[in-house]
Amino acid sequence: MGDFESLSEATSGAIGSLLSTTILYPLDTCKTKYQAEVRAHGQRRYRHLSDVLWEAISNGQFLSLYQGLGTKNLQSFISQFVYFYGYSYFKRLYLEKSGSKKIGTKANLLVAAAAGACTAIATQPLDTASSRMQTSAFGKSKGLWDTLTEGDWSNAFDGLGISLLLTSNPAIQVGVTGFIKEILRVAWMWEMFDRKKGNQASLSAFTAFLLGALSKSIATCLTYPAIRCKVMIQSAEADENNHDDDDDAEKKKLSGVVFAIWRKEGVTGFFKGLHAQILKTVLSSALLLMIKEKIAATTWVVLLAIRRSLLAQNGRLKSA
Repeated sequence: MGDFESLSEATSGAIGSLLSTTILYPLDTCKTKYQAEVRAHGQRRYRHLSDVLWEAISNGQFLSLYQGLGTKNLQSFISQFVYFYGYSYFKRLYLEKSGSKKIGTKANLLVAAAAGACTAIATQPLDTASSRMQTSAFGKSKGLWDTLTEGDWSNAFDGLGISLLLTSNPAIQVGVTGFIKEILRVAWMWEMFDRKKGNQASLSAFTAFLLGALSKSIATCLTYPAIRCKVMIQSAEADENNHDDDDDAEKKKLSGVVFAIWRKEGVTGFFKGLHAQILKTVLSSALLLMIKEKIAATTWVVLLAIRRSLLAQNGRLKSA
């Protein structure tokens, strides 16, 4: 039954991720193209995030904002399935091995990091292909296979090291959440107790959402330079109009990307597109959790019905 619970959790999470990714995809495309551009010869193509959207509309290429959607959905579905299944599996394995009834904060972070690392490795080629498709000139995006087979096969894993590094994002978010709670407790005397029960008052759903959004935003700010560098590494050769003097090999190295940003854009360049990343991340997380909670019960019922049907069919075959 444990594996069945993991399967149900993974399926509902994957479906929720697919729907939220589709809804927010135009924003994601604009964000990625904006992040990937580096100022050349003192000029930049996109001064604001809205410039990307306006370029697509003015050229009659609005539907091109959805280029790579199929690949992104495939990557999103697989990544969420692998993550939720891995998280559920590692968590259950930890509880069985330790004999504990519930998992602590530190162990939970390790479990989440392990699931995130498995997810990054399994879906990195799709993540790279998606970034290349999104940053291609509007209307000129190649198919998944053609995108993946450009150059060496190892190029499909561009940015994997940074993806593994970014699995620390949940740990940072948890730490920031605890820090904010402590500040609120001291500043606003938040540690209020119910006089009858003697229990600490719990957060309302709205307060918890705001706290989660704030902590996620701060965690995103702290890790954003790595996020932008990853996008640039993955999409280095995607934009045919981006004539850069850097060597192609340097564009694929973290050191080369960091130097290019520093030389052409300065310190603020490492945070270009941060507002769009925060908006997309917060909206995506909220939509994912909302959709996942709505379909979790239905997913459980459907999978249970399929399981019973298979068991019944197997029983009839054996009796025959």
